[in-house]
Amino acid sequence: MHMWKSLLAVTASLMVLAPAQGQIRIGQTAGFTGPVAAGVRDMTAGATLYFDTINARGGIDGQRLELVSLDDHFEAPLAAKNAKTLAADPKVVALFLSRGTPQTQAMLPVLEQSKIALVAPLTGAAVLRKPVQPYVFNVRASSSREAQRAIEHLMSVGVSRIAVVYPEDSSGLDAMAGARAGFETGHITPVFAGQFNQQKPEFGPTVEALKKAEPQAILFVGSAQAVSGGTALIRAAGLQSQIVTLSNNASKGFIDLMKSNAHGTIIAQVFPNERAIASPLIKEVLEFAKAAHVEDITPALVEGFADAKVLVEAIRRAGRAPNRTSVLAALNGMSAYDLGGMRINYSPTDHTGLDFVDLSIVDASGRLRR
Repeated sequence: MHMWKSLLAVTASLMVLAPAQGQIRIGQTAGFTGPVAAGVRDMTAGATLYFDTINARGGIDGQRLELVSLDDHFEAPLAAKNAKTLAADPKVVALFLSRGTPQTQAMLPVLEQSKIALVAPLTGAAVLRKPVQPYVFNVRASSSREAQRAIEHLMSVGVSRIAVVYPEDSSGLDAMAGARAGFETGHITPVFAGQFNQQKPEFGPTVEALKKAEPQAILFVGSAQAVSGGTALIRAAGLQSQIVTLSNNASKGFIDLMKSNAHGTIIAQVFPNERAIASPLIKEVLEFAKAAHVEDITPALVEGFADAKVLVEAIRRAGRAPNRTSVLAALNGMSAYDLGGMRINYSPTDHTGLDFVDLSIVDASGRLRR
């Protein structure tokens, strides 16, 4: 277990300036090291940008926000252990921004036992949406919706020979279900569909099967390390299929891992273009980033920023002395909350979050274009 101190440095320094003021603690466990580290760091940077700006403006009713982040290496047992550690601190009013479906599922007993909300897990799994998980509040669109949108896009531009490679966990199964829905709209079937172990990916047999299937495009679902490593093997085998992946890989770190294979990769997005200044949310992100001298705005940073905004709004609504019970009640009452041109509609029977999905492509300079 490692405290991710570097991401908290600015927040911590702000607290030193005002020791007399109270603190509102937010707990996070995620894979700051391991296969998803790139996206986790970008998203946490976005959340930290929002929290630090709120703190610089006086916090919430004079109380400053403290993000306590623990590294779970993208391992479900450690995610559960970290969640238990964080929940044991009575000053932690909510958990936030976990990463991965098995990891978040492992946290569910802790949420139930501690009666604490988890806001914005980075997973699009259906198991965390329906039936409603009483302590889990999703913000991003589902993985199945992303996969369906990706397949429908490929078919709309005349691509019919499509393969799907996905992890053998619930997140992968959800993505495959969405892909199937997309295939059904076009009345076609995938030329190949194969699974892999996300913790220990082995792509040798998959690459051989792909060579035989000769797909025009491959929907490749998985962590940044898995997709980048698998793509390298696909290219080494001589396949030039279009690579398409989901929004969990919408980070600079993923593009860096892809190296020369990044160019032309299609990546789903669950928030508006980070340069779309007509979007109230993006305009706010850019304003906060400029004031904080943050220059590299990625989709993952935007998502972390938006997630933090949802949680802060719930804390504001929870009263002058927010606690787990009042934050949970505030979240359940956040109907038609305007996130910035996008609306969150939570209720006790619906913690689904947003449904927005778009697509981007990596250009020759390594930047995402839409």
